Amino acid sequence: MGEAFQKRFQTTLFPLPMDYPALAKHFWTHGYLVIEDFFADSLMDELHALILEHFQGASDSCLNDDFTHRSKCEIVPWFPQREGVEAFNRPDDDARMQALTAAILGAGWHSQYSMVMYSARGTNGQAWHQDSPPETKDDYNLNRLIYTRDIVPEIGGELRLVPQTHLGGPLPAGDPNGDFDGQITLYPKKGTLVLLHGHNWHRVMPVMGQYRVSTNYRAAPQGTPDDVTDVCVYRNMRYRFSTNSVIEDRTVEAPMAGT
Repeated sequence: MGEAFQKRFQTTLFPLPMDYPALAKHFWTHGYLVIEDFFADSLMDELHALILEHFQGASDSCLNDDFTHRSKCEIVPWFPQREGVEAFNRPDDDARMQALTAAILGAGWHSQYSMVMYSARGTNGQAWHQDSPPETKDDYNLNRLIYTRDIVPEIGGELRLVPQTHLGGPLPAGDPNGDFDGQITLYPKKGTLVLLHGHNWHRVMPVMGQYRVSTNYRAAPQGTPDDVTDVCVYRNMRYRFSTNSVIEDRTVEAPMAGT
């Protein structure tokens, strides 16, 4: 997939007032949607200051060392709404965010939680994954990602995805960080909203400078199980977070010499 395609869909802008049916159609065609300047700089600055305050000093990850080693996933999550940090309710309650989510998910959708994802300098980001097993196509989450600072090449942490993979099956077994034909790379700016289907193949690139942060406001359609993201599909395993266990080893062994 050429650079022109990447730029076209990375910088897709939709003028106000928003055409929500057109936005939903774009999302369901490609499996993702990017809207720049969705949130005001003042709100992003406020949230970013709270994020830096939280992660100042040592912050232990709720993910165990075995998971980090196996998944090649090196982020520290924080769930500010669960801790009563009310400023993080504002993006979730934004009328445009609500209307856009409803246009995509339909009536009766519900918010799940917000999760700040912090990656320090020198960490791997996140390997390729699907947020839930795609075999049950109606059970999925919607990632509503907001960015309180620019994602730039000098720092890393770019969002990489393969368009339209929400329409297919499981992420193929293989190298957790290996490239795919048709993959594209997004560099979201401060205030950008990225909507991403939970079955779409996606990853976060390594962080080379300073730190990388984004906040995911997850939502789901009506009737979706609360634990829809409990099992995550990686290229080398399926992992259940509630039990901290590998439920399927998908490691591809190298062929023996002479075979």
